[in-house]
Amino acid sequence: MTDNPPGLDLQRLQDHLGTGPLRAELIEGGRSNLTYRLTDGTERWVLRRPPLGHVLATAHDMAREFRVIGALHGSAVPVPRAVRLTTDPGVIGAPFYLMEFVAGTAHRDSAELAALGPARVRALADHLVDTLVALHAIDPADVGLADFGRPDGFLERQVRRWGQQLDASRSREVPGVDELRGLLAGALPASPAATLVHGDYRLDNVLVGPDDRITAVLDWEMSTLGDPLTDLGLLVTYTELADRFAGVLPGVALAPGFPNGAELTARYAQGSGRDVTAAPWYVAFASFKLAVVLEGIHYRYGQGGTVGSGFDRVGALVPLFVEHGLTALKER
Repeated sequence: MTDNPPGLDLQRLQDHLGTGPLRAELIEGGRSNLTYRLTDGTERWVLRRPPLGHVLATAHDMAREFRVIGALHGSAVPVPRAVRLTTDPGVIGAPFYLMEFVAGTAHRDSAELAALGPARVRALADHLVDTLVALHAIDPADVGLADFGRPDGFLERQVRRWGQQLDASRSREVPGVDELRGLLAGALPASPAATLVHGDYRLDNVLVGPDDRITAVLDWEMSTLGDPLTDLGLLVTYTELADRFAGVLPGVALAPGFPNGAELTARYAQGSGRDVTAAPWYVAFASFKLAVVLEGIHYRYGQGGTVGSGFDRVGALVPLFVEHGLTALKER
């Protein structure tokens, strides 16, 4: 803990919240919004704020994150309790929100995960999929989120939006990325019934307790109402590319016992009852989306707007995701 973490003015924050002296520390591992542990010596919270520097349009919406965790608290999907939203950027230089501190481990290291043993790793991965199934089974209207997105035309808008995000972060040529963008737009699958979508669902975006059960699903910045198979595509893509980005992004799928992409897809299909025959398209789209996200991070790194380690290696990952997406589409 420190009195002067990057991206926070603790004295102004203390005055705003009316607490005693605050200390905070940046939680390493994030590549987008900044997350801090915060305490006044008695209470503990987690604070989320946008990144420093360049921010893509519509990204890093603190109010959306705050709203969705508030809506889901007490549901079948474990989330932290929402505490306070501040939209005034005058306090710390950006909007932010507080949520309760939830104990648990965010597994980001394959070696540490492997120490659990193959059986526990498999059980944890199965629970990860089952929690995604539970999320997609929630009726948004039942939790006050019926207006949280526009499901009609969701996939078409997503491909277009991420293409626009790519254009906003262009600082170099990335071979194949425009081809992938065009192929995705030209082969949109028919979406199943819309659900609440997390937008970046993977093991290191959940906290896990000592009993290997998920204690909280985190990082809801990309959540909306839309096609649930986009969440599955992301989870599978992170798994299939784990060996390519280990050391830069979480490569937990390398741990013995972690299911492969086909096994994750089969468990999701069994639990949800959804048709997953179009899964390769969703893997290709996830690959494109992640390529764009990483290219944006690479752009911010070049502009000096990032905090943390490993950003110098992010740019090299982008072509790998593009290649993976093109390969998935060819296998449809």
